[in-house]
Amino acid sequence: MRIGVLTAGGDCPGLNAVIRSVVHRAVVDRHDEVIGFEDGFKGLLDGRYRELDIDSVSGILARGGTILGSARLERDRLREACRNSEELLDRLGLDALIPIGGEGTLTAARMLADAGLPVVGVPKTIDNDISATDRTFGFDTAVTVATEAIDRLKTTAESHQRVMVVEVMGRHAGWIALEAGMAGGAHGICVPERPFQIDDLCKMIEDRFARGKKFAVVCVAEGARPVEGSMPYEKGQIDQYGHERFTGIGNRLAIELEHRLGKEARPVILGHVQRGGTPTAYDRVLATRFGWHAVEAAHRGAFGMMTALRGTEIVMAPLAEAVAELKTVPQDRMDETEAVF
Repeated sequence: MRIGVLTAGGDCPGLNAVIRSVVHRAVVDRHDEVIGFEDGFKGLLDGRYRELDIDSVSGILARGGTILGSARLERDRLREACRNSEELLDRLGLDALIPIGGEGTLTAARMLADAGLPVVGVPKTIDNDISATDRTFGFDTAVTVATEAIDRLKTTAESHQRVMVVEVMGRHAGWIALEAGMAGGAHGICVPERPFQIDDLCKMIEDRFARGKKFAVVCVAEGARPVEGSMPYEKGQIDQYGHERFTGIGNRLAIELEHRLGKEARPVILGHVQRGGTPTAYDRVLATRFGWHAVEAAHRGAFGMMTALRGTEIVMAPLAEAVAELKTVPQDRMDETEAVF
């Protein structure tokens, strides 16, 4: 088989582990040819690729980012590619395409699959918001980074009697904020799934100070919002890829808490540090398993599907199921940490 692989959307710890696994399984075990498209779907449409062999993936298991590069693609170009799918397939001579990405990438993968391309998807996102899989690689690394940040910020917050507002990633799903906040012992957690009440946060912090605890740490997802009308907040615009631009809830919340409490409050925006660097052992293993099973699915002709973790097993799930809805934090998980919501 001639198998193409690409990485699209935001980078994520573990991408290189998938690429390495695909090459090892396909080239060594299956005697396939593997090519890697540069810069995501742009490389696919422009015909920019390079051959991937064992030497080209040597030493990349623990490396962050992606050796193939990544980029977002305008939907109009993707629709054009779908209309010309047969010509694209003939020109590249592909027997299978393995796109690795999040909700946007998997949506594009489904469009290409519906247009007749032999696609097997691999889900990745640090947000852990793909509904068809229990976990996505990159999430464990992001939570580990955010937890360490909260641990470190507690000591400086206590030393200076400050309120620290730690903003983590999570546009529409608050999984990172939930688990990092729990693991780091944050005193407040704000997620997109439940608008927060600023008065409740202020009362929690005031109660802590009244008990002699002279600091507080609040973990807030970037997509978290206050109860409408409870504090100043502006919604962001929609970018050319259909994504909402967030206006910086960490900064806004820190300003509001300092104004209301009369106590120093500092925002800490973790941003892309959560997406970069070395993946954890868990993410390396999950990514490696996803790559292995993607190659096997291609040989079975299981196209229009993606790899998924269910319990401890890797199964195949329809791409249509993967992009039907985002996996958000359910009520029972919020109930488990009610004291800090």
